[in-house]
Amino acid sequence: MKIPFNIPYLTGREEEYFLAALKSRRHCGNHAFGQKCVELMKHKYGFHEVFLTPSGTAALEMGCLLADIGPGDEVILPSYTFSSTGNAVVLTGAKPVFCEVDPDTMNADVRHMASLVTPRTKLLLPIDYAGIPCDRTAVNALAKKHGLSVLVDAAQSIHSFANGKPCGADEDMAAFSFHETKNLGCGEGGGLVVNRPEWVERARFLQEKGTDRSLVLSGVRSKYSWVDKGSSFLLADLLAALLLAQIEDVEIITNKRKKVAAAYHALYGPYEKAGALRIPHPPAGADCNGHAVFVIFDTAANRDRFLALLREKDVHAYIGYLPLHSSVMGRCHGCRPEDLPLTEDLAARIVRLPLYTDLADTGLDHCVEAMQTVLQAMYGTA
Repeated sequence: MKIPFNIPYLTGREEEYFLAALKSRRHCGNHAFGQKCVELMKHKYGFHEVFLTPSGTAALEMGCLLADIGPGDEVILPSYTFSSTGNAVVLTGAKPVFCEVDPDTMNADVRHMASLVTPRTKLLLPIDYAGIPCDRTAVNALAKKHGLSVLVDAAQSIHSFANGKPCGADEDMAAFSFHETKNLGCGEGGGLVVNRPEWVERARFLQEKGTDRSLVLSGVRSKYSWVDKGSSFLLADLLAALLLAQIEDVEIITNKRKKVAAAYHALYGPYEKAGALRIPHPPAGADCNGHAVFVIFDTAANRDRFLALLREKDVHAYIGYLPLHSSVMGRCHGCRPEDLPLTEDLAARIVRLPLYTDLADTGLDHCVEAMQTVLQAMYGTA
Protein backbone atom coordinates (compact mmCIF):
# COMPACT_ATOMS: atom_id res chain seq x y z
CA MET A 1 0.00 0.00 0.00
CA LYS A 2 1.43 3.40 -0.98
CA ILE A 3 1.28 6.26 1.52
CA PRO A 4 2.13 9.56 -0.25
CA PHE A 5 3.16 12.69 1.58
CA ASN A 6 -0.10 14.44 0.70
CA ILE A 7 -3.46 13.89 -1.01
CA PRO A 8 -5.87 16.83 -1.39
CA TYR A 9 -9.16 16.32 0.44
CA LEU A 10 -12.60 16.53 -1.19
CA THR A 11 -15.75 17.19 0.81
CA GLY A 12 -18.09 16.06 -1.99
CA ARG A 13 -19.56 19.50 -2.70
CA GLU A 14 -16.73 20.97 -4.75
CA GLU A 15 -18.14 19.92 -8.12
CA GLU A 16 -21.58 21.38 -7.35
CA TYR A 17 -20.13 24.70 -6.22
CA PHE A 18 -17.64 24.89 -9.09
CA LEU A 19 -20.33 24.32 -11.70
CA ALA A 20 -22.50 26.97 -10.07
CA ALA A 21 -19.61 29.43 -10.23
CA LEU A 22 -18.91 28.45 -13.83
CA LYS A 23 -22.52 28.97 -14.89
CA SER A 24 -22.70 32.32 -13.10
CA ARG A 25 -20.41 33.80 -15.78
CA ARG A 26 -18.71 35.73 -12.96
CA HIS A 27 -15.38 33.97 -12.77
CA CYS A 28 -12.96 36.64 -11.57
CA GLY A 29 -12.31 37.68 -7.98
CA ASN A 30 -14.60 39.13 -5.32
CA HIS A 31 -17.82 37.59 -6.60
CA ALA A 32 -20.44 35.44 -4.84
CA PHE A 33 -18.36 32.45 -3.73
CA GLY A 34 -15.43 34.59 -2.68
CA GLN A 35 -17.75 36.78 -0.65
CA LYS A 36 -19.26 33.71 1.02
CA CYS A 37 -15.78 32.47 1.96
CA VAL A 38 -14.87 35.85 3.44
CA GLU A 39 -18.04 36.16 5.47
CA LEU A 40 -17.77 32.60 6.77
CA MET A 41 -14.15 33.11 7.86
CA LYS A 42 -15.02 36.39 9.56
CA HIS A 43 -17.94 34.73 11.36
CA LYS A 44 -15.97 31.66 12.45
CA TYR A 45 -12.80 33.40 13.57
CA GLY A 46 -13.62 37.00 14.32
CA PHE A 47 -11.26 38.40 11.69
CA HIS A 48 -11.83 42.09 11.01
CA GLU A 49 -11.44 41.75 7.22
CA VAL A 50 -10.26 39.03 4.83
CA PHE A 51 -8.86 39.43 1.31
CA LEU A 52 -8.72 36.25 -0.76
CA THR A 53 -5.57 36.07 -2.85
CA PRO A 54 -4.18 33.78 -5.58
CA SER A 55 -1.82 32.12 -3.07
CA GLY A 56 -0.36 32.32 0.40
CA THR A 57 2.69 33.84 -1.28
CA ALA A 58 0.55 36.64 -2.70
CA ALA A 59 -1.03 37.21 0.71
CA LEU A 60 2.43 37.71 2.24
CA GLU A 61 3.45 40.08 -0.55
CA MET A 62 0.25 42.09 -0.16
CA GLY A 63 0.78 42.21 3.61
CA CYS A 64 4.31 43.54 3.25
CA LEU A 65 3.07 46.24 0.88
CA LEU A 66 0.30 47.13 3.31
CA ALA A 67 2.84 47.43 6.14
CA ASP A 68 4.57 49.97 3.87
CA ILE A 69 8.02 48.45 4.21
CA GLY A 70 10.66 49.37 1.66
CA PRO A 71 14.33 50.11 1.08
CA GLY A 72 16.16 50.89 4.32
CA ASP A 73 13.69 48.93 6.46
CA GLU A 74 14.39 45.63 8.21
CA VAL A 75 12.01 42.74 8.78
CA ILE A 76 12.74 40.03 11.34
CA LEU A 77 11.67 36.50 10.45
CA PRO A 78 12.83 32.94 11.18
CA SER A 79 15.24 31.38 8.73
CA TYR A 80 13.37 28.09 8.97
CA THR A 81 10.50 28.93 6.63
CA PHE A 82 9.55 28.69 2.97
CA SER A 83 11.12 31.01 0.40
CA SER A 84 7.82 32.90 0.02
CA THR A 85 8.26 34.45 3.47
CA GLY A 86 11.65 35.85 2.53
CA ASN A 87 10.63 36.85 -0.98
CA ALA A 88 7.75 38.95 0.33
CA VAL A 89 10.31 41.06 2.17
CA VAL A 90 12.95 41.17 -0.56
CA LEU A 91 10.47 42.24 -3.25
CA THR A 92 9.80 45.48 -1.34
CA GLY A 93 13.51 46.30 -1.17
CA ALA A 94 13.59 45.79 2.60
CA LYS A 95 16.24 43.66 4.32
CA PRO A 96 15.34 40.27 5.83
CA VAL A 97 16.92 39.69 9.24
CA PHE A 98 16.81 36.03 10.23
CA CYS A 99 16.33 34.70 13.75
CA GLU A 100 16.73 31.31 15.43
CA VAL A 101 13.91 28.87 16.18
CA ASP A 102 12.55 27.11 19.25
CA PRO A 103 13.22 23.36 18.77
CA ASP A 104 9.95 22.46 20.53
CA THR A 105 7.90 24.16 17.81
CA MET A 106 10.31 25.24 15.04
CA ASN A 107 8.71 28.67 15.35
CA ALA A 108 10.65 31.90 15.87
CA ASP A 109 12.63 32.23 19.10
CA VAL A 110 11.12 35.53 20.23
CA ARG A 111 14.00 36.22 22.64
CA HIS A 112 16.43 36.08 19.74
CA MET A 113 14.02 38.11 17.64
CA ALA A 114 14.05 40.80 20.35
CA SER A 115 17.85 40.97 20.27
CA LEU A 116 17.77 41.74 16.53
CA VAL A 117 15.54 44.82 16.74
CA THR A 118 17.25 47.99 15.50
CA PRO A 119 16.03 51.50 14.67
CA ARG A 120 15.53 50.22 11.10
CA THR A 121 13.21 47.37 12.11
CA LYS A 122 9.66 47.95 10.87
CA LEU A 123 7.92 44.57 10.79
CA LEU A 124 7.95 41.25 12.68
CA LEU A 125 7.15 38.26 10.46
CA PRO A 126 6.91 35.04 12.51
CA ILE A 127 5.38 31.80 11.20
CA ASP A 128 3.09 29.11 12.61
CA TYR A 129 5.09 26.05 11.61
CA ALA A 130 3.15 22.77 11.30
CA GLY A 131 0.01 24.56 12.44
CA ILE A 132 1.54 25.30 15.86
CA PRO A 133 0.74 28.87 16.92
CA CYS A 134 3.77 31.08 17.39
CA ASP A 135 4.11 32.90 20.72
CA ARG A 136 1.69 35.67 19.81
CA THR A 137 1.70 37.20 23.28
CA ALA A 138 5.46 37.69 23.17
CA VAL A 139 5.52 38.79 19.52
CA ASN A 140 2.76 41.37 20.00
CA ALA A 141 4.40 42.65 23.20
CA LEU A 142 7.71 43.05 21.38
CA ALA A 143 5.98 44.89 18.54
CA LYS A 144 4.17 47.22 20.93
CA LYS A 145 7.38 47.99 22.81
CA HIS A 146 9.15 49.15 19.65
CA GLY A 147 6.22 50.48 17.63
CA LEU A 148 6.39 47.70 15.03
CA SER A 149 3.77 46.00 12.88
CA VAL A 150 3.14 42.25 12.92
CA LEU A 151 2.37 40.02 9.95
CA VAL A 152 2.12 36.33 10.88
CA ASP A 153 2.81 33.77 8.17
CA ALA A 154 -0.13 31.58 9.16
CA ALA A 155 0.01 29.54 5.96
CA GLN A 156 -0.35 26.30 7.92
CA SER A 157 -2.52 27.31 10.89
CA ILE A 158 -6.11 27.81 9.77
CA HIS A 159 -8.35 26.58 12.64
CA SER A 160 -5.48 26.49 15.14
CA PHE A 161 -6.01 28.42 18.35
CA ALA A 162 -3.75 30.10 20.91
CA ASN A 163 -5.27 30.60 24.35
CA GLY A 164 -8.74 30.32 22.86
CA LYS A 165 -8.12 32.85 20.08
CA PRO A 166 -8.00 31.73 16.44
CA CYS A 167 -4.68 32.12 14.69
CA GLY A 168 -4.96 35.28 12.62
CA ALA A 169 -7.33 37.12 14.94
CA ASP A 170 -4.88 38.69 17.37
CA GLU A 171 -2.29 40.45 15.21
CA ASP A 172 -2.17 43.28 12.68
CA MET A 173 -2.18 40.87 9.74
CA ALA A 174 -2.01 37.16 9.03
CA ALA A 175 -1.42 35.36 5.73
CA PHE A 176 -3.07 31.97 5.12
CA SER A 177 -2.43 29.46 2.35
CA PHE A 178 -5.06 27.37 0.61
CA HIS A 179 -2.59 25.40 -1.50
CA GLU A 180 -3.55 21.77 -2.07
CA THR A 181 -1.01 20.67 0.55
CA LYS A 182 -2.78 22.65 3.30
CA ASN A 183 -5.70 21.62 5.52
CA LEU A 184 -8.09 23.64 3.37
CA GLY A 185 -7.18 23.73 -0.30
CA CYS A 186 -8.49 24.99 -3.62
CA GLY A 187 -5.46 24.07 -5.72
CA GLU A 188 -3.79 27.46 -5.34
CA GLY A 189 -5.14 30.16 -3.06
CA GLY A 190 -4.52 32.31 -0.03
CA GLY A 191 -5.97 34.94 2.22
CA LEU A 192 -4.74 38.05 3.97
CA VAL A 193 -6.44 38.90 7.26
CA VAL A 194 -6.31 42.60 8.15
CA ASN A 195 -7.28 43.46 11.72
CA ARG A 196 -6.41 47.17 11.64
CA PRO A 197 -9.54 49.04 10.47
CA GLU A 198 -7.52 52.00 9.23
CA TRP A 199 -5.66 49.72 6.79
CA VAL A 200 -8.71 48.12 5.15
CA GLU A 201 -9.43 50.70 2.46
CA ARG A 202 -5.82 50.74 1.31
CA ALA A 203 -5.81 46.94 1.29
CA ARG A 204 -8.68 47.07 -1.19
CA PHE A 205 -6.64 49.38 -3.41
CA LEU A 206 -3.61 47.08 -3.26
CA GLN A 207 -5.74 44.03 -4.09
CA GLU A 208 -7.23 45.76 -7.15
CA LYS A 209 -3.94 46.57 -8.93
CA GLY A 210 -3.46 49.82 -7.01
CA THR A 211 -6.78 51.28 -8.16
CA ASP A 212 -9.76 52.57 -6.19
CA ARG A 213 -12.12 50.31 -8.14
CA SER A 214 -13.63 49.11 -4.84
CA LEU A 215 -15.10 52.59 -4.35
CA VAL A 216 -16.82 52.36 -7.73
CA LEU A 217 -18.23 48.93 -6.89
CA SER A 218 -19.57 50.27 -3.61
CA GLY A 219 -21.18 53.24 -5.37
CA VAL A 220 -18.95 55.94 -3.85
CA ARG A 221 -17.40 56.97 -7.19
CA SER A 222 -18.45 56.78 -10.81
CA LYS A 223 -15.02 55.83 -12.19
CA TYR A 224 -11.79 54.55 -10.77
CA SER A 225 -8.16 55.58 -11.06
CA TRP A 226 -4.63 54.41 -10.25
CA VAL A 227 -4.10 55.61 -6.67
CA ASP A 228 -1.43 53.34 -5.12
CA LYS A 229 0.98 50.53 -5.86
CA GLY A 230 -0.56 47.08 -5.95
CA SER A 231 -1.07 43.95 -7.98
CA SER A 232 -3.78 41.47 -8.98
CA PHE A 233 -4.15 40.04 -5.48
CA LEU A 234 -7.49 38.35 -6.27
CA LEU A 235 -8.66 34.73 -6.04
CA ALA A 236 -10.80 33.65 -9.01
CA ASP A 237 -14.37 32.91 -7.94
CA LEU A 238 -14.08 29.48 -9.57
CA LEU A 239 -11.42 28.57 -7.00
CA ALA A 240 -13.31 30.30 -4.21
CA ALA A 241 -16.15 27.87 -4.95
CA LEU A 242 -13.84 24.97 -4.15
CA LEU A 243 -12.57 26.75 -1.06
CA LEU A 244 -16.07 27.35 0.30
CA ALA A 245 -16.76 23.61 0.43
CA GLN A 246 -13.55 23.16 2.42
CA ILE A 247 -14.23 25.97 4.90
CA GLU A 248 -17.68 24.56 5.56
CA ASP A 249 -16.08 21.25 6.61
CA VAL A 250 -13.12 22.68 8.52
CA GLU A 251 -14.11 21.00 11.80
CA ILE A 252 -14.40 17.57 10.12
CA ILE A 253 -11.07 18.06 8.34
CA THR A 254 -9.33 19.21 11.51
CA ASN A 255 -10.60 16.32 13.61
CA LYS A 256 -9.44 13.75 11.06
CA ARG A 257 -5.99 15.30 10.89
CA LYS A 258 -5.78 15.42 14.67
CA LYS A 259 -6.45 11.67 14.70
CA VAL A 260 -3.42 11.10 12.48
CA ALA A 261 -1.28 13.47 14.55
CA ALA A 262 -2.28 11.71 17.78
CA ALA A 263 -1.29 8.32 16.33
CA TYR A 264 2.11 9.69 15.37
CA HIS A 265 2.69 11.24 18.79
CA ALA A 266 1.79 7.91 20.44
CA LEU A 267 4.29 6.07 18.22
CA TYR A 268 7.20 8.50 18.47
CA GLY A 269 6.74 9.59 22.10
CA PRO A 270 8.54 6.58 23.63
CA TYR A 271 11.47 7.06 21.23
CA GLU A 272 11.74 10.66 22.38
CA LYS A 273 11.87 9.50 26.00
CA ALA A 274 14.67 7.11 24.99
CA GLY A 275 16.64 10.04 23.54
CA ALA A 276 16.50 8.91 19.91
CA LEU A 277 14.54 11.86 18.56
CA ARG A 278 12.35 14.86 19.33
CA ILE A 279 8.70 15.51 18.49
CA PRO A 280 6.69 18.77 18.60
CA HIS A 281 5.69 20.26 21.95
CA PRO A 282 3.17 23.06 21.37
CA PRO A 283 3.04 25.76 24.05
CA ALA A 284 0.47 25.73 26.81
CA GLY A 285 -2.89 26.98 25.56
CA ALA A 286 -2.30 25.89 21.95
CA ASP A 287 -4.97 23.91 20.11
CA CYS A 288 -3.29 22.77 16.89
CA ASN A 289 -5.07 21.90 13.66
CA GLY A 290 -3.15 18.73 12.84
CA HIS A 291 -1.52 20.25 9.81
CA ALA A 292 1.80 18.47 10.23
CA VAL A 293 3.92 16.41 12.60
CA PHE A 294 7.69 16.71 12.47
CA VAL A 295 10.39 14.51 13.97
CA ILE A 296 13.93 15.69 14.72
CA PHE A 297 16.30 12.71 14.68
CA ASP A 298 19.43 12.40 16.80
CA THR A 299 21.73 12.60 13.77
CA ALA A 300 21.45 13.69 10.15
CA ALA A 301 22.60 10.22 9.11
CA ASN A 302 19.72 8.62 10.98
CA ARG A 303 17.31 11.11 9.42
CA ASP A 304 18.48 10.00 5.96
CA ARG A 305 18.36 6.33 6.93
CA PHE A 306 14.79 6.71 8.21
CA LEU A 307 13.66 8.34 4.97
CA ALA A 308 15.33 5.66 2.85
CA LEU A 309 13.92 2.73 4.84
CA LEU A 310 10.47 4.28 4.81
CA ARG A 311 10.57 4.76 1.04
CA GLU A 312 11.34 1.05 0.67
CA LYS A 313 7.95 0.46 2.28
CA ASP A 314 6.32 2.98 -0.11
CA VAL A 315 5.67 5.46 2.71
CA HIS A 316 6.83 8.94 1.78
CA ALA A 317 7.98 11.55 4.27
CA TYR A 318 9.62 14.92 3.54
CA ILE A 319 12.84 16.56 4.69
CA GLY A 320 11.37 19.97 5.58
CA TYR A 321 12.73 23.43 4.72
CA LEU A 322 16.29 24.34 3.88
CA PRO A 323 17.23 27.40 5.98
CA LEU A 324 16.93 30.69 4.14
CA HIS A 325 19.90 32.38 5.79
CA SER A 326 22.40 29.88 4.35
CA SER A 327 20.75 29.65 0.91
CA VAL A 328 22.11 31.35 -2.18
CA MET A 329 19.76 34.30 -1.67
CA GLY A 330 20.51 34.44 2.06
CA ARG A 331 24.20 34.77 1.32
CA CYS A 332 23.37 37.56 -1.13
CA HIS A 333 21.93 39.44 1.84
CA GLY A 334 25.11 39.01 3.88
CA CYS A 335 24.13 35.94 5.90
CA ARG A 336 26.41 33.00 6.74
CA PRO A 337 25.55 29.43 7.79
CA GLU A 338 27.28 29.97 11.14
CA ASP A 339 24.99 32.91 11.96
CA LEU A 340 22.21 30.55 13.09
CA PRO A 341 23.84 27.30 14.24
CA LEU A 342 20.73 25.88 15.91
CA THR A 343 18.60 26.34 12.80
CA GLU A 344 21.31 24.74 10.66
CA ASP A 345 21.58 21.77 12.99
CA LEU A 346 17.84 21.14 13.34
CA ALA A 347 17.13 21.53 9.63
CA ALA A 348 19.67 18.78 8.89
CA ARG A 349 17.83 16.34 11.20
CA ILE A 350 14.14 17.10 10.70
CA VAL A 351 11.50 15.04 8.88
CA ARG A 352 7.86 15.87 8.20
CA LEU A 353 5.69 12.78 8.28
CA PRO A 354 2.98 12.05 5.67
CA LEU A 355 -0.22 13.68 6.86
CA TYR A 356 -3.41 14.24 4.90
CA THR A 357 -7.07 14.18 5.86
CA ASP A 358 -8.05 10.89 4.16
CA LEU A 359 -5.23 9.06 5.97
CA ALA A 360 -7.40 9.08 9.10
CA ASP A 361 -9.83 6.70 7.34
CA THR A 362 -7.59 4.73 4.99
CA GLY A 363 -4.01 3.64 5.54
CA LEU A 364 -3.19 5.01 8.98
CA ASP A 365 -2.64 1.61 10.63
CA HIS A 366 -0.45 0.49 7.72
CA CYS A 367 1.52 3.74 7.87
CA VAL A 368 2.11 3.52 11.62
CA GLU A 369 3.13 -0.16 11.36
CA ALA A 370 5.65 0.66 8.62
CA MET A 371 7.14 3.48 10.68
CA GLN A 372 7.30 1.27 13.78
CA THR A 373 9.16 -1.39 11.83
CA VAL A 374 11.69 1.17 10.60
CA LEU A 375 12.17 2.69 14.06
CA GLN A 376 12.73 -0.75 15.59
CA ALA A 377 15.28 -1.54 12.91
CA MET A 378 17.11 1.69 13.75
CA TYR A 379 16.78 1.94 17.51
CA GLY A 380 15.23 -1.28 18.77
CA THR A 381 12.01 -1.37 20.78
CA ALA A 382 11.41 1.86 22.66
